[in-house]
Order: sequence, then C-alpha cells, then structure tokens
Amino acid sequence: MVVRCSTRSIYFFAILISLGLAAVFLSKPSVAESANSTEAALRTYNIPAGYLYDALIQFSQEAGIKLVIDSTMLQGKVTPGLTGDFKIKTGLNQLLAGSGLQVVQQGDSYVLTAISASPTDPVATVLPAIQITANATNRYAAVSTNTATKTNTVLLDVPQSISVITDDLIKDQSIRSIGDAVRYVPGVGVSQGEGNRDALVFRGNRSTGDFFTDGIRDDVEYFRDLYSIERIEVLKGANGMIFGRGGSGGVVNRVTKQANWKPVREFTFQGGSYNLKRMTTDVGYVINDVAAVRLNALYENAGSFRDGVGSERLGISPTVTIKPTHRTKIVANMERFHDDRTADRGITSVLGARGEVTGPVDVRQSQFFGDAKRSNAIVDVLSFNSLIEHKFDSGVMLQNRTNYATYDKFYQNVFANSGFNTLTGLVSIGAYNNTTSRENVFNQTNLLYTLNTGSISHTLMAGVEVGRQETDNRRATGLFNNNRANTNLLVPLSNPTTDTPITFRTRDSGGDLDALNRSIVNITSLYIQDQIEIIPQLQVIAGVRYDLFEVDFQQKNGPMDHLKSRDDLIAPRFGVIYKPFQPISFYASYSQAYVPRAGDQLTALNVTIETLKPEKFVTLETGVKWDIRPDLAFTTAVYQLDRSNVINSIVGGQTFLTKGQRTEGVEVSLAGQLTPNWSVMGGYAYQVGEITSDIFGVARKGATVAELPRHTFSIWSRYDITPSIGAAFGVIHRDDMFASLTNRVSVPSFTRVDAALFAQFSKRFRGQLNIENLFDTKYFSSAHNDFNITPGSPIAVRASLIANF
Repeated sequence: MVVRCSTRSIYFFAILISLGLAAVFLSKPSVAESANSTEAALRTYNIPAGYLYDALIQFSQEAGIKLVIDSTMLQGKVTPGLTGDFKIKTGLNQLLAGSGLQVVQQGDSYVLTAISASPTDPVATVLPAIQITANATNRYAAVSTNTATKTNTVLLDVPQSISVITDDLIKDQSIRSIGDAVRYVPGVGVSQGEGNRDALVFRGNRSTGDFFTDGIRDDVEYFRDLYSIERIEVLKGANGMIFGRGGSGGVVNRVTKQANWKPVREFTFQGGSYNLKRMTTDVGYVINDVAAVRLNALYENAGSFRDGVGSERLGISPTVTIKPTHRTKIVANMERFHDDRTADRGITSVLGARGEVTGPVDVRQSQFFGDAKRSNAIVDVLSFNSLIEHKFDSGVMLQNRTNYATYDKFYQNVFANSGFNTLTGLVSIGAYNNTTSRENVFNQTNLLYTLNTGSISHTLMAGVEVGRQETDNRRATGLFNNNRANTNLLVPLSNPTTDTPITFRTRDSGGDLDALNRSIVNITSLYIQDQIEIIPQLQVIAGVRYDLFEVDFQQKNGPMDHLKSRDDLIAPRFGVIYKPFQPISFYASYSQAYVPRAGDQLTALNVTIETLKPEKFVTLETGVKWDIRPDLAFTTAVYQLDRSNVINSIVGGQTFLTKGQRTEGVEVSLAGQLTPNWSVMGGYAYQVGEITSDIFGVARKGATVAELPRHTFSIWSRYDITPSIGAAFGVIHRDDMFASLTNRVSVPSFTRVDAALFAQFSKRFRGQLNIENLFDTKYFSSAHNDFNITPGSPIAVRASLIANF
C-alpha cells in the first residue's frame, strides 16, 4: 500500500521548492540573454538535419533573435544542420549554404532574402511577401523524428504511418492525458483500461504496455500526465525492430522536455468544470555555455461528472544538460510522480439473450455502479534517466541511454461484473483489489555512422539493449459480508450501489486461485539497421533485431510453483521509399514484432508453458506522404496487420487465448498550416477486423474484433483572427463498435464538437478557454468489456492562464 499523507507532503514541498527556484531565476538575467546582446558572442547549437524552415525557427529561438521569413521561399529546401559553436551570422550562413538565400540585418531583426543575381550588387532586395516571425507561429506539423529509426530522419523518409502531437497542439487543446492526445489520431482508439490505466487500441489491438519515454519502455499500467512532455509520437504497425518486445499494433513514445540554451519561465493555472484545479511550472535556466537546467512541476485536483469520482496528481521532474565540448552532450533527468484517483468502470449493459445484440443501460451519465468510495487507484513512480551522446572525429556517433524506475501501484474495484437482467431488475456487483510493485533497469547503446560506397550513401545504426524487470503482484477477491461464497452481490438498477461490508482475501484453494506472483524478466537485444540512398529518388531501409527474452515466473499459491521460459526472437523490418519529387514519397514496408508474456500480462492468465508463448504481429503497409509545404503534411496509408496467439479480455478478469486475428484498414491524415493564420490536425480511418478461428464458448471464426469502429473521423482547426485573438473548433466522429469479441454488446456511434478561444493579453500573459462537447451530446467514449462502458463527459469548460517571464 502507498502511504498517501507522506507522499502528498513531499510533493507540496517539492512544488514550493520549484516555485522558489522560479522566483530566483526570474530575479536574475540569464547568461544567454547577455550573450544575445552582441553579434560577436559564440553559442553552442545542435540543430539536426531536416527542413530549412524548422532549422531556422530553432536557430532563432536558441539565439534569441527576431527572424523575419517568407515560408514560400523555403518550400522543399533542406539543410544538413548545425552542430558546434557559432556566432549568429556564421551559424545562419552555414544553415543557408547552397539554398540561394541569405539574411540581412535590419535594426534588431534578421530578414531572409534571395541572394542577388548580380555579383556587383551588394544590396539585397527584401521581397514583399507575407512575413511571419519565429516567435509567433502555431504549428501542428512535425518534420523529423529520432524515434522511428533511432536516427534523425525526416518523416517523409520513414516507411510507416506516424502521427505527432506537437507541443503547440497539446497546449491548444489543453491536453492532460494520453487518451485525450490521440482523439485526433487516425487508426488509434481509446479503451477504458478498467479506470486505472492508459489503454489504447492500435488498429484493432488493445495495449496497456506499448508506452515508451524517449525510446525506453514505460510499461507499468497507470495514467500518464503530459506536464513534462515536449511532444507525443504515435507510430502505427509492428515496431519490433526498433522497440523490441511490444510495438505490436502501434507505439506511443513521449518525448520529454530537456534543459537547453533557450531560457523558459512558464507558469500555467487552469480551472474549470467539475472542480478542476491545475497548476504547472516549466522553468529553464542557462548556467553558462556548458550547463543548463530545467524544472517541470505539476499539481492537479479534479472532480468529475461521475458520482463520487475524483483525482489528485502531483509531479516534479528536474533535468540538467551538460555540453563539456561541442561533440559531447550529457542529459540527466529524474521524475517523481503520484496519482490518486477513483477507479471508475463506467456503467453496465443490458443482459440480452444469446445472439441478441444489446447496448448500455439507460441511466444517468453520472450513475456509478458499485461503490466509488472503495474503488480507487494509487500509483507512485520514481525514475532516473540519463543520455550520453558523443561524436568522434571519425564521424561515429555514440548514444547511450539508461533508465532506472520503480513503480508501486494499488487499485481496488467495486463494480458491475454482469449486465442488467431485465427479468429480475437486478445487476450483479463484484469486487477485487490488486497490488503491483515493479523495478525496471534498461540500458541502450547505439552507434551511428554515415558513409558512401560509390554513389550509394548509407546511414548505419547498430545497437545493444539490456534490461531487467522484477515484478511482485497480488490480487485479492472481495467477499461480501466476509462469506467466501458471496463474491457477487445483486442490487437493483434503480440504485446500483452498495455499502455492504467487503473483506478482501487472496484465494488459494477450492478451485479459486488469485494471483500471488513474482516474475523476473531479463532481456538482451542486438539490432542493426541500414538506411540506403541508392539515388536521391530511391531509398531502402533494412534492419533486423534479435531478442533473448528470459522469464522466471513463481506462482506462490498455485500448483505450478515455478516456471521458466526462454524466447529467441527475430524481428525484421524492410521498407522502400520512392520520391519522384522532393516533397512526395511513396513507400511500402514489411515489419514484424513479438510480445512475450511478462509483467502485467502474467497477472491475468492461468500461467502455463502454453500461455507463456509470445504473441506475433506482422504488418504490411503501403502509403503516400506529401509535404504540401514545409509546414503542411498529408499522409495516407493502407495496411494489413495479422496477430497470432492473442490474449482477449471478455468479462471481469477473464481472458482467453485466440489463435489469430486480422485487421485491414485505410488511414488519411493532415497536419500543419493551411495558411499562416490557419492550423489544422486530423484524419480519417476505415478499419475492419475479424478473428480467424473459433473461441469455444465465446465467439466464432469471423467475429468482429472488439473496440474497432469501421469509420472514424476527426479534425481540429485553429484560426488566428488577429495576432492577439484566435479560435478553434474540433469534430470527432466514431462509428458504433462491439465492446468485446462476443459481439453481444454494441457501443453506439457519436459525433462530438469541441471549441476553444485564445487571447494574447500582453507579451507575458495569454489565456484560453476550452469547451469540450460544445453541444452537450450524450455518448459513450470507451469500453473494457460487455459490462464496463464509460459514458462521455457532458459539456465541460476549462479556462487557462499562461504566464511567461
């Protein structure tokens, strides 16, 4: 169990320290601000290769200069990047080398112009085009990623569908959770997660473990916050070559905020419907040219439209970045995070006859089933992370990441474990709790090298990853009135709650067996990848990964006392990219992934040698990517994803192994700026999926995959009316879907409209108003099984004040 008072005291003390540090930072001018006062000052830059537009924006932010640019002049232009110590003018010249462009200083601004055609004319002509300044953009399109290939690669050259939720989009939509973040991502749905964890559905494959932070596994089941996150990358399809185990139907990678040489002092205060109160701090301070620090902190307390449901979370994450030389970077980070919330399993469905398709019961959206006071989820996370990056004189780049994390989680449910019986007018209530303690250690080492063999260029990446996870898990079943036979309680639908005394016991006899497990997982991985440019129009990516996965499983209260398994897994990846024109690429790819049984999966199964066999995922995908402009990206993809040896959840804790399932679909997405004042992000997905073999007593071959709507559509659109005033609208549509493989309960379709208003009061203060479900539509947002379905929120308003100093 987690001791709540001491944890809360620690966090309040940490928040006070962060605010105190912020006050100290505000009272001192930074070294970077002093350096920016003179053109002659040297600054250290580490700007990756990519589109010139993005490189210039990053340079202007890090140098602290006002750069006036015309985005039409930069369409399709790229840069090799900038690494090392440079003066402002020298750095800009290197970024612009070979582009036919130059900068001219005008007062305190730098203006981008075309190089004069006449060598005798030293004066450049400023084009009368629409101009934007680097500190006034709102952009939803990302250009490159380090996650999809472990190298810095523009998205156009990655043979895979990837959606990036940028920092601007996170702020504009007032996103606080992973579930909210992916609402506008095609091909990804949100599952209920039993009210205690993030759970996403990637192309018809539910996952609670395919979550990563800066490329390192973060697979414990809890609700993640985004207070310290720079952006979120959603990679769809099998990703075994890059991520090893996991990366099945897709992956969510959170990129954390790092200390850098751009001073930041941002404080956010938010309040809204259902007693929401939230405060965040983001303070970055430049110590000198070698070191910089950053601190992110969070406190949130919120109620809910659901009866008796609430949450409280606290977090603090300091980071330090050191650059002893222009070739070496060291980043150290830690996070302490605490989340205490009501575990909400939603409402139940009507219990129909065999073969009859029913839906959720007709009750108030706020109605809680079971007991909210005794349904809670508490998690404490402590993590330490480091990155060491060094570029040798030979051109070899070394990257090493280390993660050590401990997780303590407890959750308890008193919930509906069956449907509403129309004959008796009663609903069955059950109860259980679960305690998990986990310790993770992971280390990744990558070597990157670029070379040419004749006219063919290669970007080579080779690496090794080792890791160890130790997990202790205990489940206890709720016995009503301390009677071993009373694991269910019948209550009327008119009042489906209970305060009947409950005793929680870990059962170990009489045919009833609750989890009392300890598992140790050791992982050793080797991988290699080559990104080959045969000609500028034709590229190939080929890679393979070997995973040695060893599980030592101890069932302390079961007949199978000790089990050991070893899996030698090979995950290949192959992709072809053809670019007939610079801003367009056609791609095709094959990828494979395995998910061995480990961690939380072992708590839900009757563990045998058979159930320890890994799941296998194979993705075939082809698509088109088109950078309409450097700040506007269009992607379409067609895929087939096959999954074998599948775990499927049916009702309250029951899981079944399925031989296989297949999902096929089409995805279309658009992200970026339609005009300098108009930003959009969204997409459409068409998906069909079915199981490929019978599940005895549950479903027949051809049954529709659970939580897979056929059509989904979403679009978020922001328009800046003036430099100080903006507005946004969002539309989300989801077709009806089945809650489980039984195909007996259908979750209805819905269309929801969101809105937002933005106001820049002054240089330092801005505000925004976000309205969720503007037209107060009644809908159901997610499900876990036939009898646990979550209602969507009625209209909710959140007001935010953001202060920058």
